[in-house]
Order: sequence, then structure tokens, then C-alpha cells
Amino acid sequence: MSTPPTEPTASSGFEAFGLHPSLLEALAALGYEEPTPIQRESLPPLLEGRDVLGLAATGTGKTAAFALPLLHRMTPGAAGPGEASALVLVPTRELAMQVAEAVHTYGRGRGVRVLPIYGGTDIGAQLKRLKRGVDVVVATPGRALDHLRRGSLSLARVRSVVLDEADEMLDMGFAEDLEAILESVPEDHQTALFSATLPPRISAIAGRHLREPVRVQVAREPMEAGTLPRVRQTAYVVPRALKGAALARVLDVENPTSAIIFCRTRTEVDTLSSTLNGRGMRAEPLHGGLSQAQRDRVLKRFKAHEVELLVATDVAARGLHVEKLSHVFNYDLPSAPEAYVHRIGRTGRAGREGVAITLAEPREHRFLKQLERVTGQPIEVATVPTVADLRARRLELTRASVREALVGGELDSFRVVVESLAAEADVMDVAAAAVKLVHMGLAGAAVEEEIPAFAPPSERAAKGKKKELGAPRPSRRERLEERARPPARAHGEERVRPPVRALGEERARPPTRAHGEERATRPLARKQTGEHAWPSARGAAGERPRTPVREPRGALTGDMVTLSVNVGRKAGMRPADLVGAIANEAGVPARSIGAIEIADAFSRVEVPAQAAPRVMAALRATTLRGRKVAVRREEG
Repeated sequence: MSTPPTEPTASSGFEAFGLHPSLLEALAALGYEEPTPIQRESLPPLLEGRDVLGLAATGTGKTAAFALPLLHRMTPGAAGPGEASALVLVPTRELAMQVAEAVHTYGRGRGVRVLPIYGGTDIGAQLKRLKRGVDVVVATPGRALDHLRRGSLSLARVRSVVLDEADEMLDMGFAEDLEAILESVPEDHQTALFSATLPPRISAIAGRHLREPVRVQVAREPMEAGTLPRVRQTAYVVPRALKGAALARVLDVENPTSAIIFCRTRTEVDTLSSTLNGRGMRAEPLHGGLSQAQRDRVLKRFKAHEVELLVATDVAARGLHVEKLSHVFNYDLPSAPEAYVHRIGRTGRAGREGVAITLAEPREHRFLKQLERVTGQPIEVATVPTVADLRARRLELTRASVREALVGGELDSFRVVVESLAAEADVMDVAAAAVKLVHMGLAGAAVEEEIPAFAPPSERAAKGKKKELGAPRPSRRERLEERARPPARAHGEERVRPPVRALGEERARPPTRAHGEERATRPLARKQTGEHAWPSARGAAGERPRTPVREPRGALTGDMVTLSVNVGRKAGMRPADLVGAIANEAGVPARSIGAIEIADAFSRVEVPAQAAPRVMAALRATTLRGRKVAVRREEG
């Protein structure tokens, strides 16, 4: 056991913490000079052997904050076959690989043995490594528990446990796995828990498994204007139905050499990557539904520049580092500003200029202002390039290709063709014809259509005040139907309809609400939001239908049950999101879905009882508003 270090001053470097010399050498080789706030606050108590509850967002330097004390206090090689001296639990396999690589880099000088353990890969190789003994195991909860039950991993000699991004692990449904793992660790171990937020469930785990922890809370440092000088940020406000065409147009104009396109769901990832490939672009999908072998193949091709576009979800791209990434595209906006900062921070590194382009739907226009406040940088709201802009850009690319050929030389074998043609026509016409052939080969013969310009909401509101005299005013029924209509769908996207009640059918009764919970109103009582929380019915309230109501083709019949999802209005949840996820991922006809309630922190949806198990499984496997969700069935 090392002696406790002295408390460093705010301006001191890592030497003041009394770290092992090999760790200091590793930090110097990596270019680390000054500790980040979370490192400065966490290192002293962790080096003293105390438990720590750390609240810090992603990107604040948490990995070094817990890895350095863990490596400093460790005796390498002490763990025997099937044993480990330290355990680090993380939510995803991407983060497991990232943390394991960092721990290996820091501890290489001490000869520390590190093993990442996660699902989706051959367990045989993990079993062989565990038999030889490991100093640090970095694992996802599910695979760690699997090894514990197999008896291939023993935690009897573990002295340090780290829970990294604990809130993410709970959101992904690992609560029971975490409890089972922590119960298998000796009582005299040290625990460090790091989380971006502190919900009641995290507090409960900390109360059960941490002993008099030192609480360290470090907010993300506010970004000052000019902190991202090399990232050009642009946004295009387009309706959802035009997002696919708008993205293709912007890609044609920008011509990125290496780009990541972020989508919200794996369905969107697959659909968009197929669409881009159909337009002659080289794109690969990356999401949680891929096996580890498929993921490795995609990343290898992308890093080797065999494909220039990677279409991915946030979770799948976590821990992904690509050199010389020219562009980041937000096909779907993330649910939090911090996630946006994390996305665009992948480009514009090492002094190179990067480009961040966002496709925002009209209702998301205000969120762009919030992003400007968080980043401290303006986001240019531009109009989608026109066909003329596209043609001009393609001519620039043709000019660049011809100029490159001129610089490259080796033109003698082609001069005889030019000389013979010059005897028949003007030499400028000959050159123009050659350029035309080059241009057609680069641009193709596709017929481009104009994408309608869409003014931001503020401009549309101003124009709306100058209505034409005599213009017909929509009827009340048309206005209500427009309000309840789900977002327009992109080309090729499956059509999803909200539940429709038959004429005279009794109104759906919302689930009983908790005391103080905001009451979900029907469209008839709502003026501006455009959400339809409960399907409306016509006729007198409470009137039973006089004739049997015929179920639409493909609809499921029978008893309905209520499912609760832990994502609500604050995360941007809409009824259309739930309907689309259930219809597309679980295969439940949209007409069979019952009442939907969107509260601030959660949502409820009625589904046929016979389809409830597969709906719950499908929702847990996908993401809603960019987040993994927890789903439970409400009783009563």
C-alpha cells in the first residue's frame, strides 16, 4: 500500500500527487501536463483508498481520474488464474474497448495485464485470457455476470471496483446485473462510482455499496466563444419528408472525404445507408444490431477510407476515434446539447478545419439557439443548395480534376488525338468537349429536382400576417386533422398512422395519473402543441356505439395493457415516436395501438395484451429520442 500523497495545489501537475514513476512517464509521453478538474478532485481521495461518488459529464477526463489511482495502488501479477485485482464496469462494448486501451497505455510501464470483456464476440478467447489471470477487467455488466456464473471469473481478490457512466448502465436495464456483481465483491474493496446525473436509483446504489464516499461534482466547463475555431457549423431547416433529399444534396455539394452521419434509430441508419448507396455513394451502417465481427469489418473499411460515409447511432459510435474526419452530419438532432458538442468535437482536430452540418426539422429551430448558447458559437442557418449550386460545385470538381491531370503530366500519348481533332475543329471546342466528357463521368446523368426552400418559423410567422384577401380559411375539422397528423415520412419510409376511433366509439380513458402529474389533454382542448395525446371520438361523451365496430385489416383485437417508458416530453418525445417505434420495430399495426400519454419524464402507451411482450422487447432494443429506454408493464 502506497503512502497517501500530499494534497496538490490547483496549479500543480501530476507529479504533486505522488504517482508511481512509470505512470508519470506514461502521462508525459501522452502530453498530459495539467490535470482536469475531475482528476484534480478525484485523485487525492482515491489514492488514499477512500470511496468516491463522482458527478461529471462525458469528456471531462474521468478515465484517467479513476485509472491512475487504481494502477498506482495495484500490485501487478498478484491475481491468479481466473482472478482479477480490479474491475471496471461500463455500459457498452465500445466504451469497454476505449477504457481498456487507456488503462493499458497508462499501466504499460508497470506490466499491468488488462482484459476487455463484452458481448457480441467469441467468449473462448476471453476464457483463455482469464485462465492466465488478469490485473484489470473492463467489462459490460451482462458479460461480467455471465463469466461469474460460469465460474471463469472470480472477484474474491478484487480490491478496486469502478462503475463508469452508472446512469447509462441503469438506463440500459443493467440494475439487477450490477447488484449481483457488487454482491460478489469482498467487503473491504474500494468503490468509485461516476455518473453524469444523480437520479434516485444512483443514490440508492451509492448508499448500499459505497462507504462514506467523498462526493466530487464537476460540471462541464462552459465553452467560451472561439473554443471551436476550426469547426464550421451550418444548419438546414427542412421538413422531415425532405431530409433524405436534402442530405444527399448537401453531400454532393460538400463532397466529404470522411464523414459520420448520426441518426436516432438503427432503422433510420439502415434505411439511410441503403439510400445513399443507391445514389452511388459509399456508406456503411453502424448500430447496436451488428455483431462484433460486422462492426470490426465496418470500422476497418471506414478507417482505411474504403468508404467515406459512416451512418451511425450515438451509442454505436461511442469510443470511436477516427483521424482526419472532415465532416459530421446530424441527420437527427441529439436529445441533449452535450451530445451535440461530443459529436462535432470528432472533427476539426489537430489544427485541421472541420465541418458540422445539421438537418433540423421546423419544430427543432429553437433547439439550434440553445446549441449556440452551449457552444458559444453561431450556427449559420442556410438554405438547401439549389440545382444551380450543385451544378456549379460539380463544375468546380471537374476543373480540379483536369488541373490535377495537367500537373500530373504524362500527356504525350494523348496529344496525337488533340492534334488530329484540332485539324477538324477549333482547339477550344475540342478542349470543351473533353471537359464535358470528364464532367459527365464525374457527375453522372442523374436528373436533379429542386428542393423547396423552407423559411424558419420566425420568417413564416411574419409572412403569415400578410394573408391574401379572399383566401379560403381551413375548416375546423381540417385544422384538427392537421394538428393530429404525424410528421411527414421520408421516401421509402413505412407509413405509420395514429390510432383512429370509429364514429360514435367511446373515447379512450387515460390511465390513472399520479398526484401532481400533468394532465394530458385531447387535441380539442389544445391550441398550439400539435401533439395528440388521446385519440378523439365524435358524438356525445360516454355514448356507446350502437353497432359493432369493425377492426381494420391487420389490427390486433382483445384486451389492452399499458406500458410505461422512461422518456417523456423533456426529452422531446412525441406520440409519433412511440407509434413509429412500435409499428416498425415490433410489427404491431398502428391502428391497434391505443391511447398515448406524454408526461414530462415518462410516457404511457396502450398496446394489445398479446403483443405486449414483443413490444417491450423491441422498445428495449431500440432508442427513442436518441436514448436507450426502460419499459415496464403497468398493473391495474
